[in-house]
Amino acid sequence: MAFTRRSFLKASAAGFGAAVLSLGLTGCRFDDDDDTPVSFDHGVASGDPLSDSLIIWTRVTPLNITTKTLNVQWQAATDKSFTNIVHDGEARISDTTDFTLKVDLQGLDANTVYYYRFNAHGKTSPIGQGKTLPVGNVDKVKLAVVSCANYPAGYFHVYGEIAKQSDLDAVLHLGDYIYEYSNTGYATEDAAQLDRLLPLDNSSEIIALTDYRKRYANYRLDADLQAAHSHCAFITVWDDHEITNDTWREGAENHNEGEGEFSQRKLNALQAYFEWMPIRNVADKERIYRRFEFGNLVSLYMLDTRVLARDEQLSYSDFDLTTPAGQSAFAAAIGASDRALLGSEQLTWLSDAITTSSTQWQVLGQQVLMTKMHLPVEVMLLLASLQSTQASGGDPSVLLAQANILFAELAQIKGRVLAGDPSVTAAELARVETTIPYNLDAWDGYAYEREVLLGTAIAAQKNLVVLAGDTHNGWAGELKTDANNPIAASQNAGVEFATASVSSPGLEKYLALNTQDAQTVAQIEQVIALLVDDLAYNNLVERGYLTVTFTPTQASANWNYISTIKAREYQVVESRTKELSMLAGQAQLQSV
Repeated sequence: MAFTRRSFLKASAAGFGAAVLSLGLTGCRFDDDDDTPVSFDHGVASGDPLSDSLIIWTRVTPLNITTKTLNVQWQAATDKSFTNIVHDGEARISDTTDFTLKVDLQGLDANTVYYYRFNAHGKTSPIGQGKTLPVGNVDKVKLAVVSCANYPAGYFHVYGEIAKQSDLDAVLHLGDYIYEYSNTGYATEDAAQLDRLLPLDNSSEIIALTDYRKRYANYRLDADLQAAHSHCAFITVWDDHEITNDTWREGAENHNEGEGEFSQRKLNALQAYFEWMPIRNVADKERIYRRFEFGNLVSLYMLDTRVLARDEQLSYSDFDLTTPAGQSAFAAAIGASDRALLGSEQLTWLSDAITTSSTQWQVLGQQVLMTKMHLPVEVMLLLASLQSTQASGGDPSVLLAQANILFAELAQIKGRVLAGDPSVTAAELARVETTIPYNLDAWDGYAYEREVLLGTAIAAQKNLVVLAGDTHNGWAGELKTDANNPIAASQNAGVEFATASVSSPGLEKYLALNTQDAQTVAQIEQVIALLVDDLAYNNLVERGYLTVTFTPTQASANWNYISTIKAREYQVVESRTKELSMLAGQAQLQSV
């Protein structure tokens, strides 16, 4: 059967991890002595906090394969000892939602930590905690930002570090919560040695609903991930790997012939996502974009740049980038007004919300880099050759040597340009100023909507901060409009803070960097920051997470890194910690 938009909506409305409303105390008995054998293997979680409500989640594992339904009770209290219980209740769950349960606690107090637990057939879950959003005048909001957790690639130490943060208001997960690949796919080369192989019944690329469910189940066995979920409420959005690599509206790079209809695969992936994530349900499961208000301080907009409206990514191979005509055609294509990333519905919603908001900070939680990441054409052509050589198993050493020479040459020219050296020739200037986007899967491949959004923020005189994941490396940039922007030409609109990954490899792998050579790494990072005009900071090596703290006067970002994901023992890399900020009313980055 061919899936239409109508059939997708009908299917998505049918379930997807249905939530139960909890309105307060019911007197529910919390000691079911039924002897049905169960366990709470996957921990607990909370999410989508509002000022008066909070989603709590668990999954009960039936130990008898013939079990089809289970009874589950819940309790929520204002203290960890559960002497002041404010919510309780009971629900029946079944295999139709993979034995997951979401409860929407209603009528809660604002800016309050609640503790919760579940009971099923005599077994009690771990205790979790989550905090509701504040109202009125707010002095500070602190968020952890995380993305890109590949289980076979290495240990989830980053989640464990987040669980140690004592003053978080929420955790923003910006996608790639799971990866779809098999045990021999992307970033799996160390999995066997690390004892991170996926189980045999889920070791192939995931396509069917049962595949996606099992993948979430395997990830959620991780103790560090469970610790992060039980410690703080998550506010989540998906990226591509929750479905498959480089997903767009009607397909994906990693959806191939013989894997069925993409619409069915997407439906399977989204159903499992809503079952396993502590996210509030919506009627149309593709419309995940939503808004969270932290009093008068922060308006947080969680966006979907993947599933709802994204057009297919452009390909460099469709353009002759070695000629001015090809470069001109390429620039016209990426800036076309009919290319959608958010889509008109979501972009209108976002623009209206930003324009009318009265909070101090307008914050976008979304997946892909918005900063213009434009590199000289020479660099891009060499990087393309390098990636092709590595993908085919060839020896990249010659190309790496050429890359080092090229980086040094261009950095020297760019330094002279910035210093106002009058001896810079037209040919030299062209080498550093003839640039193209590094990644067409990011906002750089959909430039028109970016210009609309940045122009809106400038016209409305709003403090704009964009948070991003996806790239697996830490970045910070200034968001500037193009010279031809009809609302505000060549102006700063805001800043972007992008988090490193939990475990997925970054540019250090593609550039074959010797990560133990700190001096060379630092030099390459400096060169990239020099060559990319709008880029202020990058970390090409470490895995980690981001914390962003908002006050009435500034937004401060702290990048936190760990020494390794390839061993059980690790350290926090204090020497690589970085802090940058934006002052209210000044859309530029400041060193702290």
